[in-house]
Amino acid sequence: MTEEIFRNFLEIKSLNDLNEVQKPSKKYTLNLIKPKNFQLNKFLYKQIGKKYFWVDRLAWTDQNWIAYISKENILTYILKNEGNLVGYFELIFHEKELEIEIAYFGILEEYFGKKLGGFLLSEAIKESFIIGAKRVWVHTCSLDHQNALKNYLSRGMKIFKSKILKRNIA
Repeated sequence: MTEEIFRNFLEIKSLNDLNEVQKPSKKYTLNLIKPKNFQLNKFLYKQIGKKYFWVDRLAWTDQNWIAYISKENILTYILKNEGNLVGYFELIFHEKELEIEIAYFGILEEYFGKKLGGFLLSEAIKESFIIGAKRVWVHTCSLDHQNALKNYLSRGMKIFKSKILKRNIA
């Protein structure tokens, strides 16, 4: 089936523009994955992305995953609830441009409705600026969670480009 997909590219250029959401409770922890663990990235990509047609990495071998995750400019943070995985974000630091792309971002379905998306996005933006970014950007599309675009806009991000794509999603 061919469907029109609406893609928006958003950015934020200052930490001062962030409309931060505070941590909902002390039982949640956010940590940078060290040492890097391709299996964790692979698991979260598949589990979170399955509803949203994240398909570009499904054909990757373990060697592809290892090569990608091993890059110095790839950083993965995971959110846990008392030791249980909740969600993650993956950042790509484009050092030459001093930009960070939020490449992947999401929470596991069992944690929907707990106001964690706003908190996790706030943390992704804050971490990006702490690392040294002068600009943080992301893209989202109409296949993503119904609140994705609203979350990005509510955190202070602005749309800088939009596209309409036609894709076979069957």
